[in-house]
Amino acid sequence: MASRAARALLSLPKRKPNVSPSPLLRPPAPARGLCSSPDEGPANFGNVGFIGLGNMGSRMAKNLVKAGYNVAVHDINGDAMKIFAGFGVPTKKTPFEVAEESDVIVTMLPSSSHVFDVYTGPNGLLHGGNLLRPWLLIDSSTIDPQTSRKISALVSNCTLNGKRDGGGVPMMLDAPVSGGVLAAEAGSLTFMVGGSEEAYLTAKPLLLAMGKSTIYCGGAGNGSAAKICNNLAMAVSMLGVSEALALGQSLGIAASVLTRVFNSSSARCWSSDAYNPVPGVMEGVPSSRNYEGGFATKLMAKDLNLAKSSAEEVGVKCPLTFEAQDIYSGLCKDGHESKDFSCVFRHYYSGIDEHKGK
Repeated sequence: MASRAARALLSLPKRKPNVSPSPLLRPPAPARGLCSSPDEGPANFGNVGFIGLGNMGSRMAKNLVKAGYNVAVHDINGDAMKIFAGFGVPTKKTPFEVAEESDVIVTMLPSSSHVFDVYTGPNGLLHGGNLLRPWLLIDSSTIDPQTSRKISALVSNCTLNGKRDGGGVPMMLDAPVSGGVLAAEAGSLTFMVGGSEEAYLTAKPLLLAMGKSTIYCGGAGNGSAAKICNNLAMAVSMLGVSEALALGQSLGIAASVLTRVFNSSSARCWSSDAYNPVPGVMEGVPSSRNYEGGFATKLMAKDLNLAKSSAEEVGVKCPLTFEAQDIYSGLCKDGHESKDFSCVFRHYYSGIDEHKGK
């Protein structure tokens, strides 16, 4: 993980600690109509704490630094923090230390349990009780909406401490992302955001330092709900395209021919025309490089498990969710967890590569 983060940070200029960024690089003020002075609430983003420096988080934090934000970081991986320290970015030993010195906090963590622990565990963000310095907390992890709502409720019971006190309540957003590692590197992520609209509008400039677009999805937990529903649709689409292409091969139709049919007809979708799962049909996608890179099967299985659990909790019939989760969990058990999720074409449907000139 640390070596990947190192490659992501090669372009990051060394930064001297405690040096304020140029006024041209300072974070913009909140949207007009929101808080406009320190007495009324946040007028700028101040110090930004970033927790979670994995493949996604390290790149997102890097883009905040490059955009001129005053960033401090934390991760349980000491090697990941050393990389940032080498570029003059302050590091903190615990999430609570981050909270003590940050005005805004962004978390990017692997699972619901990790997020809950960072917020409520020993030395967590809420370790100090009901008084919080950060006025804005943003969780970009892909987790279940129920956990997002629980954490939002906990944060809403806190009171702002320090310069922005006076009975104010910190704001919380769930803001998972779409786009993967390449988009995180390029700063072209899409954020799906849940929480108050005021918090969303206030946070938007900071989010756009890490992404190209933001979509407001409604109240607390709706960003997380949007993310798992999006990935559910993506998984089912990939299964449908892979199944049809494998069947077509068995019936004597070349995958490239059937792909042209799909993309000129009603079956056209992202899985057929932008992320085709058949090796040899499309260049520049994981299937063209033995399913390396892209979106790992284990991550798809995790997201489908979130969708399955959410469906069970609200009592909605989702048979395709259950079937897709079973298929991708099986791929993980068979040793394909690190391959891109489009490998389902080869390793579940036994589809055949299409070689050039065949």
